[in-house]
Amino acid sequence: MTDRRSLYLAAFVRAVATGMIGVLLGVYLARLELDTETIGATITAGLAGAVAATLVATFLADRIGHRRSLLALSLMSFAGALVFAATTHPAALASAAFIGMINGMGRDRGAALVLEQAVLPATASDAERTMVFAKYNVLQDVGHAVGALFAGLPSVLERTQMLAEPSAFKFSLGIYAALSLLPCIAYVRLSSRIEQPQVARAVRVSPSSRRILWKLSSLFAVDAIAGGFLTAALLSYFFYERFGVGVESIAALFFLARIANAGSHIVAAWLAARIGLVNTMVFTHMPSSLLLVTVAFAPSFTVAALLFLLRESLVEMDVPTRQSYVMAVVGPSERTIASGVTHLVRLAGWAIAPVFAGWLMSGTSLAIPLFVGAGMKILYDVLLWRAFRGIHAPEEQARSTAT
Repeated sequence: MTDRRSLYLAAFVRAVATGMIGVLLGVYLARLELDTETIGATITAGLAGAVAATLVATFLADRIGHRRSLLALSLMSFAGALVFAATTHPAALASAAFIGMINGMGRDRGAALVLEQAVLPATASDAERTMVFAKYNVLQDVGHAVGALFAGLPSVLERTQMLAEPSAFKFSLGIYAALSLLPCIAYVRLSSRIEQPQVARAVRVSPSSRRILWKLSSLFAVDAIAGGFLTAALLSYFFYERFGVGVESIAALFFLARIANAGSHIVAAWLAARIGLVNTMVFTHMPSSLLLVTVAFAPSFTVAALLFLLRESLVEMDVPTRQSYVMAVVGPSERTIASGVTHLVRLAGWAIAPVFAGWLMSGTSLAIPLFVGAGMKILYDVLLWRAFRGIHAPEEQARSTAT
């Protein structure tokens, strides 16, 4: 239980940092007078760094050690954030984003998350697993909400004349760097129970698990590319350019969005216990994509914000259910690999898409990424339901047998 609390704490603090930079990143880069292609490329560089770190964590963390790996990831995030705050050159910004795994998604989906999710199931029974993931995600989204509020700090500093615009943004990036380092405090408290007993040898994935992971990863890649068109940084940029609102208003919107996300996780766990994990994933995710399309046609920021918040109350309900499902359909010794592989394809998709989204926003319309992202997510939902509606988690099989 102590390990679970430490993991919860680390996830919360890291989510504050992620929520903050997710909102600030696009606006900050725009204030540096970078074009949309460069903004998209910088976001892609940060996500590419997350891909590289996740690749290493997936295949080496069991041997290096989970605690050591988690501490190293926090230190890299801190170092990259410091460099990012100190430079304005596009190439240097991209390099710092890569090293620091700077996440323009606005949601924490990096290598540390892979390791934490691989460990969490060992702290709960099958019946408790989905709720443990739900609480983990609630804390993350509350952290994302707090971080989104922190993103309004530059506006507050400018309005109160405490700092001028460039210094206000630099100071805020310094706060982000400090937040990136704080999870180390939680990680040093982790016990040896979080380490895999097979730490000295490579884990073999069974043929049945390999088939399931191949199918899931292929589908998650589609969803991830769609999500890469819809990063928080690009959505913030969309609201900033389309409606002319400031970073303070955007920060408040993303704060409310993350609160909506947080509440939806508990509902998702409750719903999954009644209709199943796959059904919950699909039948809440698809309406959220349709709502996203309506944001593009909103006549004002107020209307767009309301539609966006409705979308956010549904879009994250597939997250704890998806995490729980992946951990349920593989063996305990396969969880680090399963968590890592499924996250790798998601991160790769997120990393690929922003550069194309930036190009589309520049060459056609600011709203094009919303249409592309929503359409691909609907396709993913249909394919996921067709492929996995008959494959159930152990607790669902037990309920079916009991009835």
